[in-house]
Amino acid sequence: MHYYVYILTNSNKNVIYTGVTNDLIRRVYEHKHHLDKGSFTDIYNVEKLVYYEETNDIKSAIEREKQIKGWNRKHKNKLVESKNPQWVDLYEGLL
Repeated sequence: MHYYVYILTNSNKNVIYTGVTNDLIRRVYEHKHHLDKGSFTDIYNVEKLVYYEETNDIKSAIEREKQIKGWNRKHKNKLVESKNPQWVDLYEGLL
């Protein structure tokens, strides 16, 4: 099974959300369509997939999510920009 650590942002790139899932397409779809009403991503319109990593191990995915969540914003920005310098929405490329 595959697991994904992912980063989302809003249209202004002033809010960052990091998550983990075993189905990236489904999970980003849920964020984009605000299916979890009242959640952080719903409230702040965080629906743009700007970064993701894939692994076969859930434990390492969860550890990586926690690591990224512990970083400051500058470090998270560098991570995103290392693979997606223009901060384009990567979701369509997954379909």
